[in-house]
Amino acid sequence: MSVATLPMELTSFVGRKAELSEVRRALSASRLVTLSGIGGVGKTRLAISAAEAERRAYPDGVWLVELGELRDPTLVVELVAAGVGVQNRSARPLLEVLVEVLYPSTGLLVLDNCEQLIEAVTELAKTLLTTCPKLRILVTSREPLNIGGESVIRVSPLTTPPADHPLSLQKSTHFDAVSLFAERASLALPDFELTGDNINTVAQICARLEGLPLAIELAVARLRVLSPEQILQRLTDRYTLLTRGRRNAPSRQQTLQMCIGWSYDLCTPAEQQLWARLSVFAGSLDLEAAEAVCADEEADQDLVDTLASLVDKSILFREQSSGGVRFRLLDTVRDFGRDKLDHTGQQLALRRRHHDWYLQLALDADDAWMSPNQLEWTARLARDLPNVREALEFSLSGSGESVLRIAAAMNQFWVSRGLLSEGRRWLDRALARTSDKSSADRAKALYAVAVIAATQGDLAAATARIEEGRALDARQEDPLWHVFVAISDGYVALHRGDVDQDLRPLEEAVEDSRARGEFKRLVEALLLLGLSRQARGQIAEALACHEEMLAITRAHGETVYRSYALWSIALTARGQGDNDRAVHCLEESLRFIRLADDPVSAVICLQALASIAGEQHDARRAAVLMGASDALGRTVGTVTLRFPDLIANPDLFTRDISRALGVHEFEAAYREGGALDFSGAIAFALGEQSPEEAPAVRHLASLTERELQVADLIADGLTNKDIAGRLAISPRTVDGHVEHTLAKLGLSSRTEIAVLVVQHTRGEHI
Repeated sequence: MSVATLPMELTSFVGRKAELSEVRRALSASRLVTLSGIGGVGKTRLAISAAEAERRAYPDGVWLVELGELRDPTLVVELVAAGVGVQNRSARPLLEVLVEVLYPSTGLLVLDNCEQLIEAVTELAKTLLTTCPKLRILVTSREPLNIGGESVIRVSPLTTPPADHPLSLQKSTHFDAVSLFAERASLALPDFELTGDNINTVAQICARLEGLPLAIELAVARLRVLSPEQILQRLTDRYTLLTRGRRNAPSRQQTLQMCIGWSYDLCTPAEQQLWARLSVFAGSLDLEAAEAVCADEEADQDLVDTLASLVDKSILFREQSSGGVRFRLLDTVRDFGRDKLDHTGQQLALRRRHHDWYLQLALDADDAWMSPNQLEWTARLARDLPNVREALEFSLSGSGESVLRIAAAMNQFWVSRGLLSEGRRWLDRALARTSDKSSADRAKALYAVAVIAATQGDLAAATARIEEGRALDARQEDPLWHVFVAISDGYVALHRGDVDQDLRPLEEAVEDSRARGEFKRLVEALLLLGLSRQARGQIAEALACHEEMLAITRAHGETVYRSYALWSIALTARGQGDNDRAVHCLEESLRFIRLADDPVSAVICLQALASIAGEQHDARRAAVLMGASDALGRTVGTVTLRFPDLIANPDLFTRDISRALGVHEFEAAYREGGALDFSGAIAFALGEQSPEEAPAVRHLASLTERELQVADLIADGLTNKDIAGRLAISPRTVDGHVEHTLAKLGLSSRTEIAVLVVQHTRGEHI
């Protein structure tokens, strides 16, 4: 299970000291705290800041799950499980696996933007709270969950000064809205500062916007082209228009809509059009997607400039990811854009463009699986998964034919990321929705869903899908159907433990795939054929399959199946009594497994290494590896051995290791292994660290690059103001970095940060 890092905010958290204290008190008294309020009021920032401040109280982790981009309530459990680091490789309900993992955890689960999924979130929260006694949940939503014991905190706008009283510079710091305006203004215009000349204008702007943080940030973005006085005048004009004919003042939601509408009106026609078109995206997007979906053919070059303008105006937010720059609309701003797009009559055409782009993305990723770019494509699909889901839903709302292509092309992604339940659901829906019973796409989909069902242990469902494919295979001339059926059969036999299966179909699949140059199918067939032969004691034949598989994956620069080939060779070497080769291959496999983020293969390798350590009388290492393997196994939905021959008699093995160490030392070593996360377990297995390695090393690794820079400068004796000058950022931003660093490291002062950095530099253990 991952101990997740909360996102590093690009701007500092301003004010709300009283609210922050209130949330922290509520979390100490209640296991469910809901921050409720209108969109744009600052619920998310308050929740993240409270979670950061409380991090030390939750040793097992603080996890943020963002639900704002999700529309399908059936996927809530999947997103929460993914956020916690749980993958379900079994046929058990994912919720059951999630509960099993969270049951012993003293952790904080932050569920953000839950209002559009309120019923599903409520049911999940009830289940987790009743089954996981040490877990606490912090929710942000426009409405409470209405669960017994829920502590509801109404998040109000930032404090503003009275509109009819002059404000002095000295007193301006008493009002969080003014502080936010000043902070964001200094980022937009480095030479901006509050003065006696502009303080009352700024105060009136904040009052006119009722202290709503999003509205203030949108207004501040206009400082690049308008003075504070001009901003106030334009807001006043719109407010007068909004209130004309009304006896009462507009609601805060109407004020926010007024500000968004004002921002829209100040955009150029090209910016307005792009804003509306970008609303078809879910989550974030990259430049390529924006160009493909939103640009007119004659205006491709202009789109980049228009994107930049929307970023400058705080309509669009720029994010840096491992794959490059991405862009995101806030939910409230996206909803406004969708309304505008609806009125243009272009929504269907734009959604079709969006669908076509992500269909091609899935197909390209599938084609690139056997390549050095495999992991880059997998990471790209993960970043764009909300948009892929939108494309799948769009296809299902129409003829549904393309949904087979998307869902089947995503098969390797579903499996490699542990999203088996979600992948199977999409594939089942696609197969039920489409009418073409003989297409190659249907063959791929049947194969994919059969393999997923077999991997989950649902062998009856897998067999039913295989029989459907076999019946269609008999009527097709395309040998691809035969290959798919043979490989699917092989998966079922492997998971059933059927050593008497007829291997001729797999042998034919190997020959056919080799002849056709279908390397992805070839390595799958070789894997299954090799493991099947190994189960029969045909060691030399099994080794030949595994080594051919390794040669193919090396030649293509592939990662996932190369790790499979290596641990398969290791298991064969174990059968031959060659532990040296087995350890070498297992360690090499673990390095690829770490790159691929594959906990299932890690469990196999850790079990094998534990067995070898036991045979070599290194009982403590065996116990740590056993603890790590069992704990990691629980996060993938099973604690059973996928290959029982790794440790012939697990109970006897455990007794032998316990007897060799003594009960207390065995339990301590086993717990140490169980406390390791995925990366830590692999690092221990590879000899890169011991379970009790210096906290300085582990903790500093959790800091962002900027936080590390700030920590180093603190160790050099610089003040926050000095650091701001050195890094060319505002002092408030430095304050935010220091606060995040203290929370992440579990420290209470800048001096402790300095000591930790010095110890890390010297390589000392603390």
